[in-house]
Amino acid sequence: MSGLRSDQWYAGQDRNAYIHRAWMRRGVPADAFTGRPQIAIANTASDLTPCNAHLDEVAASVRQGVWEAGGVPLNLPVVSLGETQVRPTAMLWRNMAAMATEEMLRANPIDGVVLLGGCDKTIPSLLMAAASVDLPAVVVPGGPMLTGTFRGAPLGCGTDVWRLSEEVRAGTLSERAFLDSESSMIRSRGHCNTMGTASTMGLLAEALGTTLPGSAGLPAPDSRLLARAQETGRLIVEMVAAGRRPSQVITAGSFRNAIVALAAIGGSTNAIVHLLAIAGRLGVPLTLDDFDRIGADVPLLADLQPAGRHLMEDFHRAGGLHAVLREVIGLLDPDALTVTGRPLVSYLDEAQIWDPEVIRLIRPNAGIAVLYGNLAPAGAIIKPAAASPELLRHRGRAMVFDSVEDFHARIDDPDLDVDADSVLVLRGCGPKGYPGMPEVSNMPLPAKLLQQGVRDMVRVCDGRMSGTAYGTVVLHVAPEAAAGGPLDRVRTGDWIVLDVEARRIDVDVPQAELDARPPSAAMTEALARPRRGWERLYVDTVLGADTGADLDFLVGSSGDKVARESH
Repeated sequence: MSGLRSDQWYAGQDRNAYIHRAWMRRGVPADAFTGRPQIAIANTASDLTPCNAHLDEVAASVRQGVWEAGGVPLNLPVVSLGETQVRPTAMLWRNMAAMATEEMLRANPIDGVVLLGGCDKTIPSLLMAAASVDLPAVVVPGGPMLTGTFRGAPLGCGTDVWRLSEEVRAGTLSERAFLDSESSMIRSRGHCNTMGTASTMGLLAEALGTTLPGSAGLPAPDSRLLARAQETGRLIVEMVAAGRRPSQVITAGSFRNAIVALAAIGGSTNAIVHLLAIAGRLGVPLTLDDFDRIGADVPLLADLQPAGRHLMEDFHRAGGLHAVLREVIGLLDPDALTVTGRPLVSYLDEAQIWDPEVIRLIRPNAGIAVLYGNLAPAGAIIKPAAASPELLRHRGRAMVFDSVEDFHARIDDPDLDVDADSVLVLRGCGPKGYPGMPEVSNMPLPAKLLQQGVRDMVRVCDGRMSGTAYGTVVLHVAPEAAAGGPLDRVRTGDWIVLDVEARRIDVDVPQAELDARPPSAAMTEALARPRRGWERLYVDTVLGADTGADLDFLVGSSGDKVARESH
């Protein structure tokens, strides 16, 4: 193999080539720098990202495959974001992780890269980076954990946290029982076992064509994951030889397939901001409206939490992503490729549903609905599959909270002027305002209403919600309140009108009156005002949720070229 990018570092007899080779001669074969592709393994393993802690083992299998195929594997630890651990929100650093990974791939003598991710932001950030540097790249998803059980019943991590904690607040579950379930929630290595963001993005990475087909959804402890990782190590060497880059694999048709898959599996709303950001790096025209246009009438086929009953181990056993995609093959782009060079649809012929309790028609119209109105001029979204059908058309008085702290301070006040028809409004939680757009939109319900048996209310927010969450939640409201969106002028007592069928979310206030109102002083006071560092850069340059919440100067790509030597 000749004409490798890494030859720019290693080929030749001059001082610079000597330096580059000499410092890498630490037990590698003598011919490691002569025609062998140099393969980075971008590894997000971290003890502080517990869902990715097993990726070092996965990386070892990738290394073996790379060596077998004649390449040289190189471990490259990259920024890792643990969704459950970092504050104020992992989304604050998705773009930083993408930028750092992109720069390291470009700066180093690398010909291709294997991307190891699992936890929510890791696969999106890796794909954003790979799209911007445009070196041959393939994803190995880390996979979901096995199903844990408590008192004989399966536990869905994330989803059952929300459910059980509400039952404690309602007085129907003891705090002791709630805490006893903690040790049963996380049974094994791997990411959340519900159809949350981690599972969704692993599966959508395959729908985009960026994984070895059949890899996504394999449980993390399954030995077949290691076998697929080894095959992926071989594949990336072949991809380098073929010059098969993200810009050739991920096309408009790939995003169509991802949107169809998102609806059919009942995937996380967070996938929208991630897909929009990845498309922005590639220059593929993708808008919020495409999610409604392509996905709204796609049937929901996976009976998985949070929209259903089962968990990811069941999904894999029942046939997994390929079984679902075969049911909607007529909606897929037949020409969209995978990293193997073959179309995605060519892998679906032999797929079967092995358990019709898990994969079956749940509802005919399951995709994300995109709402507009005087509350969301640039759009907002709702996931009908996770909402209460009777609330999808609703009119109620607003109860407004000016910050997360304001919400927590007042939501359980027995004198709070709310009833089951009220609409909870939380603002100041968008990309600029928080900063980072946290997963707070699925607000816990007032304790006094939980005790009356209420289990869902309409909620409106400019933030996100966990992919494991559920409820009638209008989220990603754009423009966000911190960017001057009309959410900053809503007042408690205003009538909020939601009509999902009509794709509307409005406040029933004359437009002239709404425009004349000043922004909430309490909300403005609570907005983020970082003085330095990444937070300052982020707040100053982040774009809205409606375009993917990337930084304005990171949209697009710079390719893999490096003009100057280091010595």
